[in-house]
Amino acid sequence: MVTEDSKILLHRFNWQRLWTIFPGRCITSLCWRPDGKAIAVGLEDGTISLHDVENGKLLRSLKSHTVAVVSLNWEEDGQVIKDDSVNNSTYEDRTSRFFPPAPRVPRMPGLAPGDTGFMDDSDDSFRELSNSSYQRFNILCSGDKDGSICFSIFGIFPIGKINIHNLSIPTPYATEPATCRLSHASISKIALSKDLCHLIVMCSGELNHDEVESAERQLGVHGCHCLLLDTSIFWKRKNELHQVAQQASNIEDLIEVIRSSLSVMSKQWSDAMHTFREKFDSLSSLIIDHGLDSSPQEEFLSLLGGARTSPPVHQFLVNSLGESGVKRVSKVVSGAGKELQHVVLDHLQPAAEIIGFRMGELRGLSRWRTRFQGIGLDETLINNATEKSGILLVQVERFMRVLSSVVQQFSNFFNWLLKCIKLLNQEPSDQLLPYNSELVVIFLKFLYDQDPVKPFLELSEVDIEPDMETLQRVKELVHFGGFSDCDFLRRTLAEEFKQMESSFKEAFLMPFTTISRKMLCKDVLPLFALPSSSASVSVSVPISVTYYKDASTSVSSYQTHEHGFIDYISFQIPGDSSSNIANCIGISRRFMHSLSNSSIEESASLEAVLLSVPDGYHCVDLSLYKEGQIVLLLNETTSASECSGESCMMIVQADDLPFVSIPRSGCINTWNLDQLKDSVMHLRLENEKVRNIPHSVVAPLAVSASRGVACVFGARKRALVYILDEDEDDVSDSE
Repeated sequence: MVTEDSKILLHRFNWQRLWTIFPGRCITSLCWRPDGKAIAVGLEDGTISLHDVENGKLLRSLKSHTVAVVSLNWEEDGQVIKDDSVNNSTYEDRTSRFFPPAPRVPRMPGLAPGDTGFMDDSDDSFRELSNSSYQRFNILCSGDKDGSICFSIFGIFPIGKINIHNLSIPTPYATEPATCRLSHASISKIALSKDLCHLIVMCSGELNHDEVESAERQLGVHGCHCLLLDTSIFWKRKNELHQVAQQASNIEDLIEVIRSSLSVMSKQWSDAMHTFREKFDSLSSLIIDHGLDSSPQEEFLSLLGGARTSPPVHQFLVNSLGESGVKRVSKVVSGAGKELQHVVLDHLQPAAEIIGFRMGELRGLSRWRTRFQGIGLDETLINNATEKSGILLVQVERFMRVLSSVVQQFSNFFNWLLKCIKLLNQEPSDQLLPYNSELVVIFLKFLYDQDPVKPFLELSEVDIEPDMETLQRVKELVHFGGFSDCDFLRRTLAEEFKQMESSFKEAFLMPFTTISRKMLCKDVLPLFALPSSSASVSVSVPISVTYYKDASTSVSSYQTHEHGFIDYISFQIPGDSSSNIANCIGISRRFMHSLSNSSIEESASLEAVLLSVPDGYHCVDLSLYKEGQIVLLLNETTSASECSGESCMMIVQADDLPFVSIPRSGCINTWNLDQLKDSVMHLRLENEKVRNIPHSVVAPLAVSASRGVACVFGARKRALVYILDEDEDDVSDSE
């Protein structure tokens, strides 16, 4: 649950609080991952964050929207294939056969576990919770207040995006083919069917025909509408999408490992070089103070050549730096070099190698055009991304050679300085490590005031100039299957990583765009009219959408599940609705079947019923419960303060309701539920399962279908849990 100050609280059923977290931004929506191990949180700025249910730690964050996420729905593929001969597209992630477990993000030195707010690297559950390889195929749907709906496989890999304002909405029951569009629309609720074939979108907005010229267009009526979107591409291509998303989501994780590795390495090396500059920059000041116009390198070369030691160099080595100073700086630089090598060998290089392997897997899939071209896996783009991942591995090896050489030359330079200080102090230096004079000269000429390591770790506009012989050899290798991009020798490691990441985004954008284009609107159901004054604001009414398995339909393991579930849509008709129906609950079913089957079998046509709320009460919230039950949360209507009234929880059996078949109309201004105003069913407290609550309540109402528990919020900020006992004639008194 979410508190008024945007804190998330999670409790067990015995009311034991597990954790409380504060994301720092306003929380606008919540939903559970199908396996119950993670929770998705929609935030006001459009971010969707995934948290571990056991401890609340942030698993990952996805920025799919730019405005508040108002609805989240996470569905898992409910199909269980029993016949192995049918499942000819079973896919195994082979990475674990050839590689050890994937590396994790390196921790910045000095940070204790948990300081970053992310899962502790030592927690083995992190890999299972965040890695798509351990999950069944699932889709996270998210809708924002501007009408955009995003789809992410595993809640990680973005696979599609639509906006309800851009949908061409057919009116299939019109006498002539016609389409319409929504304007000024806002999303209230989204629900993906259990078979992943349909998405029901509850929204408010203005519906207009778009074939009519704008000057002659009749102004549509503002109201609440129900859209049916065809998302069958998820079911038809779930095996292909599963394979691509599994590889791509793991690649995204590894890219984050490389990005963090470069950041950690850059920070550590910069700190080491800062320590070196801090100690040795004072020599330049001493040279100027003594009236000399030479550089520190020239003074050191003079000392190396055996000439007389100048006063500034003597003062610097003996008094300013000293033997302890040299050892301290040497330890810092040497330690940074070893730490960089450790990060490369334990994090960056393994991540780059696994990325190369996974891109090779995707490259093989992209060549299977009959299966994967339909979901937008482009062979050319994948080949380019695969080459970039290979070039990155070459750059890693190149960086390791440069780093090793630089660290060695620093160590040789410091050994020489220690020997010089011993000689100047007239102390024995036999036990000191030997040094190479030629390397000292190279260091003073090329490394003393330059840093060849830093450009590899940061984006730089200065290109590296390779020798012409090496460049020519690389070009010759193209004829033998070498890299077609011969300019990679001019780029640094950080620049190569940026290019690789860009090529991945381009390659994975193609499936995203392809899937987005294949999700179309199939039908629209105008529910009830709203006053024109609400056209510019979002209308909040209690709405619930769910799917129950159709017991009358037998679905084989290899058939589509399109007819295996029945949709139930439950909503309150607001009292200020322009319809002639007031204080009623509307329930419709078989909306997603009414389009395709209404002309074939009458039993599959759209059905609906209107329930009149008992006199003296109004509906606060509602929820569809298991086995086709509707739970209504009712507040007593009173003119006094909100805490003086009473409330009740009512359970209505949906199967016992007198559903009426509704003939569909091609007119978008026909409010279908108006046809039922003469056959409203009046609910009476004495005839239904009712649990009285001695105070008023507020939304939301949350009902667990698996536990038979309802949670409501009292007006005095009290949270109550009620046990729904279906075996008794009344709701249980357990509280």
